[in-house]
Amino acid sequence: MGDLLRPGERDDDRYDRTRLIRWVDLERVQRARALVVGAGALGNEAVKDLVLFGFRHVDVLDMDTVVRSNLSRCVLFREGDQRSGRGKAELVAERAMELDPAAEVRGLHGRVQALGPDGLRAYDIVLGCLDNIAARLHLNANSYYASVPYVDGGTEGFRGRVQVVVPPTSPCLQCGMNRSHLKVMERRFSCTGQEAVYYRPNLPAEITTTSAIAAIQVREAVKVLSRRAPIEHVMHYDGLAGTCEVLSLEVDPGCPNHGAGRLSQS
Repeated sequence: MGDLLRPGERDDDRYDRTRLIRWVDLERVQRARALVVGAGALGNEAVKDLVLFGFRHVDVLDMDTVVRSNLSRCVLFREGDQRSGRGKAELVAERAMELDPAAEVRGLHGRVQALGPDGLRAYDIVLGCLDNIAARLHLNANSYYASVPYVDGGTEGFRGRVQVVVPPTSPCLQCGMNRSHLKVMERRFSCTGQEAVYYRPNLPAEITTTSAIAAIQVREAVKVLSRRAPIEHVMHYDGLAGTCEVLSLEVDPGCPNHGAGRLSQS
């Protein structure tokens, strides 16, 4: 006779249901080092999903502290955090480890502009949960140069987008930039308006779209690490219409991340 299972034995395995998805390389996911840049609404959801999925090594980087308007869409913040003076990244890391004591989540206080290729090579996957163009382009370019897959997410109201950049051949964020984007790339778009070098009216944001986009980012990270093809091109989500569309994006031959010399180095 084969081995007998006692009642409930499989339920003792935290990841039993995930193991039933045969293509998921859970062991590689648990070994991987993930970096989440941005600890606001998207970052909260992304870190939560990473830890619950089984990621054991997660760093989260942010330079801001909590304000009360964050609390309606940030699952890991609590009432009172806005008065604590503690950084978003520190709080996200602390609360995420409560979800799984086996996970090591580190909060890093700093600016995305401090990240370069050498530091990014320490990671197997990078998730961008940022609120401004300049920071996203910086992370995109440096991740690409470091040959580290980058999953970018963004939301505005009930709409969102996800793009997966896998060097050396996939289109990157800069391939899709137009003149309007370039005009504002040096302006920091903050959803709170605090610590900003350029202020614009607050952008609409709500938890359902944030949750959906962050979940897709984490799912795509799992696909990349499990050597399964991620979303190709750019996925656009419309929560009001209830639709997801993948729009084609080609490599821009004028993109500095895709020059002939750059590709030959990869």
